Amino acid sequence: MDDSDHVTFTESEFYQRHFDSREYFKAYYRGPNSGEEFFPFLLQQLNETFSSGNIKGKKLIDIGCGPTIHGLISASKCFEEIVVSDFTDSNRREIEKWLRNEEGCFDWRPTIEFVCELEGGSRSPEEVERRLRRIVKQVRRCDVRQENPFHPLTMEPADCILSSFCLDSACKDLETYRRALRSIAALLKPGGVLVLISALNASFYFVGQEKFSCLFLSESFIKETLRNLGFSVKQVNTVHTKETNKGFYDAEAVFYLVAQKTK
Repeated sequence: MDDSDHVTFTESEFYQRHFDSREYFKAYYRGPNSGEEFFPFLLQQLNETFSSGNIKGKKLIDIGCGPTIHGLISASKCFEEIVVSDFTDSNRREIEKWLRNEEGCFDWRPTIEFVCELEGGSRSPEEVERRLRRIVKQVRRCDVRQENPFHPLTMEPADCILSSFCLDSACKDLETYRRALRSIAALLKPGGVLVLISALNASFYFVGQEKFSCLFLSESFIKETLRNLGFSVKQVNTVHTKETNKGFYDAEAVFYLVAQKTK
């Protein structure tokens, strides 16, 4: 990306004022058959990761979940407790509305049904919804740019951390990204697993009429950063994005990674 392609960094305060959770859901997460090829890809990858039986434990933390719960559907059978977190108030409110099953909350049923089919029908959508609403114990504010993203709270280390399209939006430059990944790594037990989802070679995405910046990331940089933090990369998969969607975002690919904290 050259200077002519530069997109001004979207500060956190802009997210608070202008990020429309409902437009985001409508644009990217209406359902696995809505035309966004990366969404079914992610659901399939998450199903494979959490159906293996190798990743389980007491607690999972979702860092920067936005207004979404799709990342937790497959994981919900592997953990006793889930903590979801996001910087933006409106995103956390949407999660809380779904957890309380309030009128007008986002309809995740088509997505849950899709995942249940991937699982071979071992759980019903109703079972998944009940379990998620029972085991999501906390909805917290987090800021990955802080040494402790949950300051002033001290969070007990987790067995698994999931983070999807968070660091690429929250971090202004590569050094900030490295520090943020170090802060997230500190929330993970030794031997714990990180599931990281990112846009590759991206500079922007749209939510409604608002344009938000992305940090331009390569697969090699992410993997190198994780290795330097003491992670062993276990799995990497990517899906390339369609040219027809380039008006909404300019990512070349969506990147799915599983890594284990070894030290």
